[in-house]
Amino acid sequence: MPRLSPLTSAIFSAIALLASPASTAFAQDYAKYSPEAQDKELASIATARRGIMVPMRDGVALATDVYTPKNATGRLPTILWKTPYNEQKLRGPTMRYVLESVKRGYIFIVQNERGRYFSQGKFEILGKPQTDGYDTLSWIAAQPWSNEKVGTLGCSSSAEWQLALAGMKHPAHAAMVPMSAGAGIGKVGRFQEQGNWYTGGVPRNLFFVWLYGVDNPLRAQLPASVTDEKMRARLESYNDLDATKPKVDWNRQLKHLPVNQMLSSLGEPAGTFEQFIDRTPADPAWNQGGLYHEGMGWSVPALWFNTWYDVSIGPNMELFNLARAANTDKVASANQYAVVAPVPHCAYSRLGPDTKVGERDMGDTTFDVDGAVYSWFDRWLKGDGKAFPASTARVRYYLMGANRWQSAEQWPPKNVQPLRLYLRSGGKANTLNGDGRLFAEAAPANEAPDRYRYDPMNPVQTIGGGDCCNGGVVIPGAFDQRPIEARGDVLVYSTDALTKAVDVVGFVDAVLKVSSSAKDTDFAVKLVDVAPDGTAWIIADTIFRARYRNGYDQPVMLAPGEVATIRPTPMTTANRFGVGHRIRVEVTSSNFPKFVRNLNTGGPNESEKVGVVADNVIHHAGNTQSYIELPVLR
Repeated sequence: MPRLSPLTSAIFSAIALLASPASTAFAQDYAKYSPEAQDKELASIATARRGIMVPMRDGVALATDVYTPKNATGRLPTILWKTPYNEQKLRGPTMRYVLESVKRGYIFIVQNERGRYFSQGKFEILGKPQTDGYDTLSWIAAQPWSNEKVGTLGCSSSAEWQLALAGMKHPAHAAMVPMSAGAGIGKVGRFQEQGNWYTGGVPRNLFFVWLYGVDNPLRAQLPASVTDEKMRARLESYNDLDATKPKVDWNRQLKHLPVNQMLSSLGEPAGTFEQFIDRTPADPAWNQGGLYHEGMGWSVPALWFNTWYDVSIGPNMELFNLARAANTDKVASANQYAVVAPVPHCAYSRLGPDTKVGERDMGDTTFDVDGAVYSWFDRWLKGDGKAFPASTARVRYYLMGANRWQSAEQWPPKNVQPLRLYLRSGGKANTLNGDGRLFAEAAPANEAPDRYRYDPMNPVQTIGGGDCCNGGVVIPGAFDQRPIEARGDVLVYSTDALTKAVDVVGFVDAVLKVSSSAKDTDFAVKLVDVAPDGTAWIIADTIFRARYRNGYDQPVMLAPGEVATIRPTPMTTANRFGVGHRIRVEVTSSNFPKFVRNLNTGGPNESEKVGVVADNVIHHAGNTQSYIELPVLR
């Protein structure tokens, strides 16, 4: 069968590498062995049943492989790994987890989502977790080898489907380990990102690239008449039903206008992209899929793994708090734990000595991820009360800058207090050489505003920050922002050099008082740690579309001369701004190619081809103060 194109193969290889929840030592241990040696080891310790078609309630069957420890007796606990990716030949993180789980006495199940590879049905993002996930748990619990306790495990797409399932109170769903699962979150608290499709109402480009590789409306399928398990297993070993798609230069393609024709212009048939791109953040259709939304309840003890340079660390931590407070299942809410690492999306295998994230040295980030995962499952699936002590801190997070792990009993930590810093200038905050400053004191009534011109045909380039899965057009992590800060359409506000370290830990809020010559435009905010040598490390960023300032369900255009209040989606981080460092905030109106450009017309942005230049103003005087509010650890 044909293989993936080089680009798509590279994307999936990167995702597979990042999707390893293993600690460095765990990953390196298995990396010593060739794929052939791993296959041989698996055959020696596990009985594999491949090609099982597990029926769902609507008659669609999902391709499922079951790996059982040899010589095992009695009923065993199960770990379920559900994925949209190609797992026909176990490799990388999945193989490592199958081997380790079987050695520890677990049955390990790998299942493809509906519409992917040998699973039947039409692909839908997250694979109908509220029905397919529930029905799969019921099937597992009914098997003679099952002890009726199932743990769900995975990172990114293998984690996101777990979230909505956690609201369904399935009796067999005993525990879960969702890792970097933000794309499974719809609306939770202050975040309405609809599976990371948006930030602040602005579409993210990463999903356009991801859907090109994953969504395949014209996919090949086995005939439904092939029902024999042994025959299906043999066919799976000969073929993988992978599609080969043409290589795409995404740095060029992401500039395509209109946005809603980005994939069709490549010759792609209509699919998920066309459904989603025409929605707004408040479209009721977002409630019909597999996303988790507030109000669904929570019924599963969870060990969460997240990262500071992920796509959506904010929604992840907001949902962690919601799960703790839900109390629709008191035991579940009382057993929520989180680990937050300083790496990009799913890159837990990079934790260890001398960690670099982007270009910044993060020190020794060592954390026993696999030890935590299996002790968690041992507690809930095997009943070992000593495996994961109740005294474990609710939140273990890495404080960047200080370069050490810290613990807290809630998020943000209890001893956090807000520090408000006002954006100030003499009206010339443009570039890092301008007069923009951050002060604890508000500006007087006569302070001049800052102005810049945003041209959507010349957007501000993305350099680092939180992102993933975008064909390499954005490398996530901490990178120097000075090339961006040299632009005249970027406003730069900095404190003086700090005489005392400031630990910013929690949700970071900004409030901007703005006006524009355009009917609609975006406002992007970035938090930066400036080292004594001038290096400007990106810590976090956000963006907001002005038309949604009164609510995502109440779009309102800007009026000439109107000073409007913009409250961007909160940023989330833990960073020490050390002695001699400066806290910096950047404000501009684009962050491309991470986010879709606003064409400033006020029309249906993603279906338009021609933009207009916007003259944007940031006000910070009298009763129009703009500021950032930092959660400072005392």
